[in-house]
Amino acid sequence: MTYQVLARKWRPSNFTEVVGQDHVVKSLMNALQHNRLHHAYLFTGTRGVGKTTIARILAKAMNCENLQDFNPCGLCSVCKAVNEGSFLDLIEVDGASRTKVEDTRDLLDNAQYAPNHGRYKVYIIDEVHMLSGHSFNALLKTLEEPPPHVKFLLATTDPHKIPVTVLSRCLQLNLKQLLPTQIYSQMAFILEQEAIEFDVASLKLLSRAADGSMRDGLSLLDQAIVFGNGKVTTADVSAMLGTIALQPVTELLDALAEYDAVAILDKINEIANLTPDYSGLLQEMLIALHRIALLQQIPTAIDHEFDSDELIALSVKFSPEDVQLFYQIGLVGQRDLDLAPDPRSGFEMVMLRMLLFKPEAQQKVSDKPIKVQSMSPKVIPAVVVNEQVPVTAIVVNDEASKAEINASGANDWLSMIVAMKLTGPLREFANNCALESIDNNLCTLIIDPSHIRRARAEEALQKALQAYCGNAVKLVFKEKKNTLATPALLLTKEREDRQQAAIDAINADLNIQALKEHFDARILPGTIEPI
Repeated sequence: MTYQVLARKWRPSNFTEVVGQDHVVKSLMNALQHNRLHHAYLFTGTRGVGKTTIARILAKAMNCENLQDFNPCGLCSVCKAVNEGSFLDLIEVDGASRTKVEDTRDLLDNAQYAPNHGRYKVYIIDEVHMLSGHSFNALLKTLEEPPPHVKFLLATTDPHKIPVTVLSRCLQLNLKQLLPTQIYSQMAFILEQEAIEFDVASLKLLSRAADGSMRDGLSLLDQAIVFGNGKVTTADVSAMLGTIALQPVTELLDALAEYDAVAILDKINEIANLTPDYSGLLQEMLIALHRIALLQQIPTAIDHEFDSDELIALSVKFSPEDVQLFYQIGLVGQRDLDLAPDPRSGFEMVMLRMLLFKPEAQQKVSDKPIKVQSMSPKVIPAVVVNEQVPVTAIVVNDEASKAEINASGANDWLSMIVAMKLTGPLREFANNCALESIDNNLCTLIIDPSHIRRARAEEALQKALQAYCGNAVKLVFKEKKNTLATPALLLTKEREDRQQAAIDAINADLNIQALKEHFDARILPGTIEPI
């Protein structure tokens, strides 16, 4: 017996079996129900989503002798003849192989004759955009005013190449790309019916690789069955597709979240033994980052069946800003990967770029968390923050220093902000507050009445303060005109002082003075910036 591929064997034979095109199926079944069939339909969409299949089902339904809920019955002589390809009133042609105007004229010459057996004579023209300009012109008149017994069903992957004069004469139905979950469900159903052993992870890989096309997915499934000797396993599918399993990707991202360059390079060395496609590896990382971003912002917008527990855990470790930055670096790196001396070095540079451009990278001078104590006039080392402004902080030991902070009233709020590792809007909010007092139970901050307060920011700041102090400190805000210097004012003053120092240094430079004296040179305002 001749083997029939899955895409043909499991091709839908009625509207109920069509997957993922409910909007089109509903329109056609309603048209059949109310007998409001258009004389020309144009089905558009990418490859393998069901354009020609739905056209054949519609042609069968138009002529079916015994419709079942406006679905072709599959049992009458018309349905059987269409399924066998012997129905004389269904003329199916390929526009790519019959592009000449003579072919179109021969086709239309037979349209005037009545159907041989069915109710309508149906013409299915696949890839209609491949017809020549003269062929479209020959088709126009018949397409606009066909005989009452003729229906045209056109299908194309590129409707932009079809003349607008043809488009205006057709009822256009756009078929969507299928979701991975829809392809996965159909694959699982088919394998269960075929009694073929499979695992869930392998079908997830195949459904993503199908890229929205059911036919491509079933072709890959056929290949996987042969490759796995009658079984569909994750290892075989990964080897067949040349893809990297999810585990190395999540381990790389985990090392990136921990800011561990050694672990990243060790993992790349381990992956290199498998001779991977580094472009594919980077693409898998981008897919993982995309899913993490969705998990962080809109958890209900994704299908958790297609996201492992590792990605859910990673979504907690990364900040949303980091995910966006790493995704952008990965996109640019994928574009430039072919320009690298070799793919591995290019991939390593992308990973190192993610490490170096990470916003917290400049703050993190060691793997240990930064801890601070009250200000002392003896030693004031500098810790660089995001604004590149030196901020005074002292790295000291653990519990004893916190007790000293709580015991003394002279606390440095700016140093505490650095130690709590606040970022983004929360850091900006804290910088605009001034510390009035703090002890083991209560921390009082002063905030100007003109500054906007947000409950979420205040709650997040209290949690960060409690984690820093190690006890349940209550955070209280006092709205009054602030007489204390806030960190924001200190940072602004620091920038102004550095700017003025840079201007003074330029003006005092002997070379600048010589240029002014001999060449009547002048310094343009706003062009001096501190380094």
